[in-house]
Amino acid sequence: MSSAHSTKIHGVAKLQGELWGGLAAMLVALPSAIAFGVATYAPLGAGYVATGALAGILGAVALGIVAPLLGGAPRLISAPCAPAAAVMAALAAGLLAGGRSPLRPEAVPLLLTLVGLIAGALQVLYGAAGGGRLIKYIPFPVVSGYLSGVAVLIFLSQVPRFFGLPKDVHGMEALLTPSLWKGQSLIVGGVTIAAMLGAPRLTRKLPAPVVGLCGGMLAYFGLGLLDGNLLRLEHNPLVIGPIAETGGSVLASLVDRWQGLGLLNLATVKTLLVPALTLSALLSIDTLKTCVVVDALTRSRHRSNRELVGQGAGNIVSALVGGMPGAGTMGATLVNLGSGGTSRLSGVFEGVFSLLVFLLLSRLVGWVPIAALAGILIVVAFRMFDRTSFHLLKQHSTVLDFCVIAAVIIVAVAYSLMAAAGVGLALAIMLFIREQMRSSVIRRKLGGHQISSKKQRLPAEKEALLQAGRQTTVCELQGNLFFGTTDRLFTDLELDLKHSHAVILDMRRVQSVDFTAAHMLEQFEALLAERGAHLVFSSLPAQLPSGQDLEGYFHHLGIVRASKNVKIFSTLDDALEWTEDRTLEDLRQAAAEECRPLDLAEFELVREFEQDQTLEALRACVQEEFLPAGAKVFHSGDASANLYLIRRGGVRISVALDSGKPMCLATFGRGHFFGDMAFLDRSPRSADALATADTDLYVISRDRFDEVVRAQPLVGIKIFARLARVLATRLRHTDAELRALQDA
Repeated sequence: MSSAHSTKIHGVAKLQGELWGGLAAMLVALPSAIAFGVATYAPLGAGYVATGALAGILGAVALGIVAPLLGGAPRLISAPCAPAAAVMAALAAGLLAGGRSPLRPEAVPLLLTLVGLIAGALQVLYGAAGGGRLIKYIPFPVVSGYLSGVAVLIFLSQVPRFFGLPKDVHGMEALLTPSLWKGQSLIVGGVTIAAMLGAPRLTRKLPAPVVGLCGGMLAYFGLGLLDGNLLRLEHNPLVIGPIAETGGSVLASLVDRWQGLGLLNLATVKTLLVPALTLSALLSIDTLKTCVVVDALTRSRHRSNRELVGQGAGNIVSALVGGMPGAGTMGATLVNLGSGGTSRLSGVFEGVFSLLVFLLLSRLVGWVPIAALAGILIVVAFRMFDRTSFHLLKQHSTVLDFCVIAAVIIVAVAYSLMAAAGVGLALAIMLFIREQMRSSVIRRKLGGHQISSKKQRLPAEKEALLQAGRQTTVCELQGNLFFGTTDRLFTDLELDLKHSHAVILDMRRVQSVDFTAAHMLEQFEALLAERGAHLVFSSLPAQLPSGQDLEGYFHHLGIVRASKNVKIFSTLDDALEWTEDRTLEDLRQAAAEECRPLDLAEFELVREFEQDQTLEALRACVQEEFLPAGAKVFHSGDASANLYLIRRGGVRISVALDSGKPMCLATFGRGHFFGDMAFLDRSPRSADALATADTDLYVISRDRFDEVVRAQPLVGIKIFARLARVLATRLRHTDAELRALQDA
């Protein structure tokens, strides 16, 4: 078989998959779309039931064709949905009630159309501004509350239609009065629900809404054999009734609707903004939630911003042609995937098939029983309600999440989805603050006796710093310093601020600092300054993720001033070294001796060499050397194998990172030695050595040392033994620090 022929067969098979996927998706989406349209327009009266059915069909057509072509989730099926029906039906009822200025039913369709148009435009704006990523971060309890609230509203709105109650009868009184119930509606609705729930056991080839609708219609026509009035289409309150069958009649209806645009005033348009904003948010959330599920099933990745643009464009077109707004729907999308749909073409086919149903089968749609649509929506509402949220009551830590869900549902049902949107936003902020307060911004807190700088100290200095180290607090911060975390940070450091001589705040992992946190840091400095203590910052990020220059921000707010006890260092090691030096200065350890260069006999490395007269032998291989501050002692890669003893001054050992920045490995001061690794193994230097001040050195040449050792082996034995002991002490000290860092 040729490659071209194989490609052709594969192309035909793929096209068949797209056709079947679109057809199956239409069978799921269209009955629900009709039901949602009827639910939206039902508050306007029985005369608008057919208008609602038509709006549902036109919405399925417009969204089905436009959204896939422009969207960023190729397999997604878009159609009118429950959140749209809930918001629009509540708005229609509210406009009719109207307070001081109720509207006539004929004026409401235009306002509903405008809400859909504005919501679509807002979705396009969200996508163009990159809002797709932000909407996905709305906490799940808020989303669950929204959708469960929509489910409750859908259920409550359909119960009267399920029981066949008169339009002018409301409340529990009607439900508790069986004489008002219509047995025919109950039978049709009950059969629809039973068929829809039992569909998976009967067949998996037809979607459950189609099975339920067919069951309801069969029940209706079965009852029609007993009551001939049921077989009359015109003026039959139990069915949708005649809908527009020609493009001309639909166009005329649209023209009549848009002619009322000139009669609207600005006040009326303003009342539509909040419902449109709520609708746009709900539709966006519903769409992106479905996209995430599809990504998981298909191992793909949708483009959220482009998808919002596509959904917005689809809703704009739907509003312009008189259709219902909608979103990416879960049920139709999953059926599309299972039937072979793999690209945006299947979504377009779903819209085309919906158009063919409208053009060829509109009279049959008119025979759909209203009770059957109510049964479908009751099942949809039941499945939409998040019953798993009750599991949150089992654990104390998740009770607040359940309260958030319950609050959004109660507000949505008792007031409106618009009010629930405001409550949801407020609770989302509260949840964020709660999570921030739960997680401490302190990554690690250590005392000065648990961590030290890389500057090597003499034994007496180490002992002094070990004793005084508890007066230094080293705190590594992380995350966001803002009004929600400042109180806990102050509580965690309150005792340290009262007793420490220095508090070091390492800011390397800080993501943001707001004005409240900056004011708190200023309070830290004030508390420390009362006792002459210092607030020390280290590793201030050059630029936070927000682009903020943290050091410049601190200077601007006055936290860092010459008159304040605040210090800033580029690294934590520099901050520790400064604090240690200050501690030693306060303790006046060896202050008077610092200016005098040490003699060879005063070094710990050659202690007791005079007793066996090996010191003079060692002097034969020692040379004196002076280096000004900033001079290099050796470079990484140098082949020298000398051992250096510091008589006065200091030397810093560092390596260059891949970024080009140097990293300090150790700092050595008066009385210490360095260069021991190359002295021991004669390998090239692995780091750079830089004089940090005017420095006097003793330099022991390895070649000369070897000549002396050949004549007096005891010199080599004693030097190597002392080197091994000092290196072992350094390693033990490093192990202790690593253990403290791991445990902190």
